[in-house]
Amino acid sequence: MSPAPKPFFETLHALLDMEGEITLGELLDAAGEQTYGLLTLLLSLPNLIPGLNIGLAPVGGIGLMALGAQLAWGESHPWVPRRVQTQPIHKGRIKDALAKFEFQLNRFRWRGAEQRPLNHRWMGALIAWTGFLLALPVPLPFGNQLPAAILCLLGAALLEERPAWAWIGAAGTFGNTLYFASSFGLILRAFTKAFHALVH
Repeated sequence: MSPAPKPFFETLHALLDMEGEITLGELLDAAGEQTYGLLTLLLSLPNLIPGLNIGLAPVGGIGLMALGAQLAWGESHPWVPRRVQTQPIHKGRIKDALAKFEFQLNRFRWRGAEQRPLNHRWMGALIAWTGFLLALPVPLPFGNQLPAAILCLLGAALLEERPAWAWIGAAGTFGNTLYFASSFGLILRAFTKAFHALVH
């Protein structure tokens, strides 16, 4: 039986504490086999920050859809454009959002919680669908933050290989889907108004 993986959050905090600029590629190199979990977390965290989520949600959602599709397809490592890998990370905001997320995540670190490899194809499909929900510009309370928080939990589940967190994330995705579906009329009216505003 393989030993439980060391929580990656310690490594991530150490990297974000380093002086000077750090790129996305450097974080991915440090992640190794945990690249999918790290990318899911990094693409989701900014959408929990008020103000940033408005413009980043569609971009992050599309990126997460592509990431989830690769994981579901069975790719061992995700393809990330070289140009994207060279982009610097805004360490301050990411670290603050990470600290807040970890504080909430500690509530789910109960004793005896099992750690074992997750079904990556199932996780990929879940991430892709939740990424789609994140990308939708829905005019609803917590329209961006809710799927972003779920995606953060799914990323953490991949990083620490926690099936319980994955199941909680799956339940959250189901609830999020119902929330958006129940407000379909409101969403459709908002899209119609936006379309008419662009045309006229």
